[in-house]
Amino acid sequence: MAGRSTVARMSGLLAAAMVAIAGCGDETPDVDDTGAVGPDEAVSEDVKVLQVQLAYPSDGVYEVGEDAPLYLGISNTGTEEDDLVDVRGPDFTDAALTVDGDSAVIPVPENDNVYVGAEGAPSVVLEDLQTSLRSSQSIPVTFVFEEAGEVTVEAVVAASGQEPSEPFDFEDPADDPTGS
Repeated sequence: MAGRSTVARMSGLLAAAMVAIAGCGDETPDVDDTGAVGPDEAVSEDVKVLQVQLAYPSDGVYEVGEDAPLYLGISNTGTEEDDLVDVRGPDFTDAALTVDGDSAVIPVPENDNVYVGAEGAPSVVLEDLQTSLRSSQSIPVTFVFEEAGEVTVEAVVAASGQEPSEPFDFEDPADDPTGS
């Protein structure tokens, strides 16, 4: 009889443990599995800045006085165009906003996305950094929109291998050293 009571107690403990373990599954933290490398932040109900990051520095560190390209997406789900009119922060003296190679505000059409820093796209370069930065370090960057207002985001320096790469440049066949 003692054997049955031990089995019953063990079965009861096992059942209680299973319930406790199952309950833990309800407290699983949310995990961002999107692969995003930078933060996303709402400026307004319609305008958001997405995956904000600084390019990985070619020599591994941005020194004081250097410029840093900024990469981000801007989403506008509204029915009115908005413009990115300024980018500012305490750790750089100015930001160059360019569209088609000219200094300009960056338009964000209604119900559309704009990719800043992609080849051929508008660009933002933070000029004259006031602090040195390495991979995974960040600085606050404030984005100012004409209609949506402004938002400050921690712009993280991308890790090595996450920087946008230049397209492969094939050698000119006329310069072929083999003569073929």
